[in-house]
Amino acid sequence: MMNHLLARTGLLRAATKTVSQTQRRKMGSGGFTDKMHVKKNKYVEEWNGRREITEMAFEVNPGTLPAILFFAGVVPFGIYSLTRRELIIKGDPRYKRSGLA
Repeated sequence: MMNHLLARTGLLRAATKTVSQTQRRKMGSGGFTDKMHVKKNKYVEEWNGRREITEMAFEVNPGTLPAILFFAGVVPFGIYSLTRRELIIKGDPRYKRSGLA
């Protein structure tokens, strides 16, 4: 009923025209132009390039293996055990319902 009333008065057509005009964006012709003379920082560009090919630059050797094992195994287990101990000490209901208490 409301759409019929809007269509009869012409407000529906005006509303859709307004919505379509407000949806447009100025993607490339915004506030930055070529007149600003932005220079690329070679160090930032090099870092971006290295970041994109990390899987090619990553290597495991006897020198890096202990650090990988430490951060992939010991640290997560330490966080788990500290959290579990805190739940036990505080008497958290989630821990009591789990059947482990």
